[in-house]
Amino acid sequence: MEETICERSVGSIANEIVRKETVAPGFTLMEIRAPDIAEKIQPGQFMILRVDEAGERIPMSVADWDRERGTVTLVFQELGLSTKKLGLLEPGQRLANLAGPLGKAAEVGFFGTVVVVSGCFGTGPGYALARALKEAGNRVIYIAEAFKGEFHFWLDRLAEVADRLIVVSGDRTVGDARWAKDPLRSLLESEEIERIYLIGCTFMMATCSRAAEPFGVETRASLMPIMIDGTGMCGACRVNVAAETKLACVEGPEFDGREVDWSELMERARGYLKEEERALDLWEIDNWHLVRFRDRGPEKRRKRGGARRC
Repeated sequence: MEETICERSVGSIANEIVRKETVAPGFTLMEIRAPDIAEKIQPGQFMILRVDEAGERIPMSVADWDRERGTVTLVFQELGLSTKKLGLLEPGQRLANLAGPLGKAAEVGFFGTVVVVSGCFGTGPGYALARALKEAGNRVIYIAEAFKGEFHFWLDRLAEVADRLIVVSGDRTVGDARWAKDPLRSLLESEEIERIYLIGCTFMMATCSRAAEPFGVETRASLMPIMIDGTGMCGACRVNVAAETKLACVEGPEFDGREVDWSELMERARGYLKEEERALDLWEIDNWHLVRFRDRGPEKRRKRGGARRC
């Protein structure tokens, strides 16, 4: 995979991108200089960032961190305007803002045999969680789901922290099953599982929670509702858990998946889809040249002696 590293030594500028790597089609890894966050971050917590002064505040789960270097690592999928703009930044450039750690840390302790299930971009924070659970003495079974087999990344890292790794893909190019709920149900039917952790796309977490419910196993789901300030003031991240309204940013993001109103959560997540699509369309019209040439080196952008296009 393509990787770019900033030539300056780590530790010079806060919020600076020091490493960037494409880990799968449409998925980008960024290592960012943030010593205060790196010192305190725990599995399950998140950050909120802004790409530029005109950008929106977007929550990002943390995939890894290096307390000695003072850096945090995130892996994101380019889907909307903000992640598209984020993906255009290069090592040496800075984020406008980076706040964290936010939210409550995941419940990590010794439970016995645990299952961690991640979907697509959830593999990053899922890895950090599985590593912590393994260090706590648990037997860790990891199920990695992706919509397409080519979207999988860090499988080598997952194999290092998991006692058993199960890989599935929606197109069946990797693994035998399509979706994570199927091997999860098989595990629950065949052996004693003390706890389940879910992180990734909302639909995957919903189907896995429903699959696990008849077995009565504690199921922790890391929710990703619409979020603005991340400190409990705006109320945009409210979710319905056990018929009570909870704020995911300060009371979560981890909740009991068996008690989440998944239908309401998914409906709220679709509330601004048209506006998001419109914003991305307008931005791409004005910045088509950035998108078109982002993966081409300067020497390939124009043939020597050829006509210059405006």
